[in-house]
Order: sequence, then C-alpha cells, then structure tokens
Amino acid sequence: MRKRIWIFVFLFLSCFLYDKSVFAADKFAYVNLGKIFNEYIVTKEYDKELEKKQKSYEQDRDKKLEEIKSMQDKLSLLNDKEKTKKQTEMQEKISAFKEYENGILQDLRKERDDKIKGILEDIEEAVRQYAVKEGYTLVFNDRVLVYQDKSYDITEAIIAIVNSNLKKK
Repeated sequence: MRKRIWIFVFLFLSCFLYDKSVFAADKFAYVNLGKIFNEYIVTKEYDKELEKKQKSYEQDRDKKLEEIKSMQDKLSLLNDKEKTKKQTEMQEKISAFKEYENGILQDLRKERDDKIKGILEDIEEAVRQYAVKEGYTLVFNDRVLVYQDKSYDITEAIIAIVNSNLKKK
C-alpha cells in the first residue's frame, strides 16, 4: 500500500517538472494561397509577359497555318505529277508545323512551371517569416480546412509581405 502511495506522489510531483512549453497554447493561422498568388505583383507581371508571348506565338502559328491552307487550295489546280510533289511538300510542312507547335507549347509549359515554382517559394518564405515573427506554430492552406474562423486568416498580411519584399529587391 505504501508503495502505491509513493508512486502516486511521485507521478503527481513529476507533472510539475515538465517544461512550461508543454502546456503552452499553440498559435494557428491559415492563408488563402490562391488569393495571395493572384494578388502577388510578380504573378500579375508574369501574366502580362505570358500573354505577350502567347500573342506572338499565335501570330507565327497563324502565318504557318495560312501557308498550309494556301498550299491545299492550290493543290486541286495542279496535274497529278505536280500534285503528288506538292502533297509531299505539304505533309512535310504539316509535320514541321506540328513539331513547332509542340516545341513552343512545351517551352511555354516549362517556363510557366518554373515561374510558378519561384512564386510559390516566395510566398512560402513570406509565410515562414511572418509565422516566426508572430509566433505561429502552424499555418494552413485554407483549402485543407473544412471550416475557418476569419480571425485566423493572415492572407492580407502575407500579401503585404510578398509585395513589400519585392520592392526591397
């Protein structure tokens, strides 16, 4: 019996030996990553840049398509020997066009992926800085939460940080 009392006393006293941080309340927040991404100045600038590249690509593409269409239109006016030669030439142009289109699309996709990766890294760094500065234990993306209390939303603060960090660079 005495042994049990001593064990109970020991366990009771050992509860007070834990570090205070064990009992400290964690601080949580969440961010709307999509909103931060869309309102980040770098994203807006990249969208404009991408739009210019896409227009330039579409102009080149339209010229090449027009050449192929004009070849098709002229094809019916030719005799059989010339027709066969032009068909072969047209098939080569179509193949070259497809390769060109696939190459451009692949380049644009790779460039977009690299740029998005950089933007997300900037946002992640801003969230990390803010969380450390303000003492947050965890910061969630709002898409993983079923319910969010608006008082835990730090999206606007992060937008201000990413845009001000850009101005400092």
